[in-house]
Amino acid sequence: MRPEEHPTSPSLPWRTSSSFTMAMVGLLSRGFLHGLSRTEVNGLDGFLQLLDQRKNVEGRERGLITDNLRWELGSYDLCFTNKVLSTFFSLGQVLPTHRSMHSQFGGLFQPTMTQAIRLLSKRPFIHSNDPPETPNPSIASPDFSDPFTSGHLTFSTNGSDTFPAPSAYLNRRHSWVHIFPEGKVHQKEDRTMRYFKWGVSRLILESNPCPDIVPIWIEGPDEIMHEAREWPRFIPRPLKRVSITFGEKLDVEKAFGDLRERWKRLHDRESSSVPGGKLDVGVLTDGLKYAEEAVDLRKECTMRVREAVLKVRRQRGLPDEDPKVGLMETYRCEGTGKREGEMDDGSWQIYPGDVVRLDQVMMPSSTAFPRA
Repeated sequence: MRPEEHPTSPSLPWRTSSSFTMAMVGLLSRGFLHGLSRTEVNGLDGFLQLLDQRKNVEGRERGLITDNLRWELGSYDLCFTNKVLSTFFSLGQVLPTHRSMHSQFGGLFQPTMTQAIRLLSKRPFIHSNDPPETPNPSIASPDFSDPFTSGHLTFSTNGSDTFPAPSAYLNRRHSWVHIFPEGKVHQKEDRTMRYFKWGVSRLILESNPCPDIVPIWIEGPDEIMHEAREWPRFIPRPLKRVSITFGEKLDVEKAFGDLRERWKRLHDRESSSVPGGKLDVGVLTDGLKYAEEAVDLRKECTMRVREAVLKVRRQRGLPDEDPKVGLMETYRCEGTGKREGEMDDGSWQIYPGDVVRLDQVMMPSSTAFPRA
């Protein structure tokens, strides 16, 4: 394969613009949290040590998942509605994610999920735009030109748009992907969590090797931007208490090794039925998508991730949840409050777009700000 097909990184203008965007957003956020809020951070030293170990790209052995930043998944219909927003969020390393309530292209198996899995994995992936078909430029595409983003270095989320494919670059192997497993705003006084979406299980079961996982618990953003706030809604509320607690890095072999082994056996059986006898990372057959064994593996994996976050929640002195709040079935009939998003029990459930159908569970959206 020709060297130019394996670029180390995007172009210098793209890297410079992306670094500026990330730094600007980071400084503004840090300024608000530490200058206009009462912020406490717990367990940060261990997390910073982990990040220090990952500075050398060549020395990385695993990807990293934080569930509470590096690459994030953002709602397509909110973050990528025009060229300005699309460019901003692309430079900010946000991957376009369709929400099933707003798009026929949403769901657990959309192309952005493939990109996230490959970012966490070892090698670069050149065939980034399959599936779906080879992309064509559209109004939803980033307006910031990159000489590498042609053909094999792009991917499409719907067959007509075009986005740079981050997993195609050498320096992005074993990347850091940051997710919100609840996938929506969930604001309730007792600080319980919703059920977690199955997208996190795809990242754990299909990435190669299994990424490091750090659970994080956050309290306070709901007070800064509560969904019941009145005018001016667009202004964050200052002087609120914010607490961020980093859990310990999970022993992924102990936590998920048995599930990954079962997935590997299933994957090998399915691969033997396709031409060439091999499936690329993040590519699934119908059996790997919908077979009962595959579904059961995703359920179990997701529940184990949720338990890891609950452990950090307990460290904050909060009581154990009612087990029912972690089940999808609990939320089948939600949404009868007097205002949009207000529930009968006084909690707030804001849909930046999830649906309950098990075959269309979406990845978390970076526009959501759940409590954990």
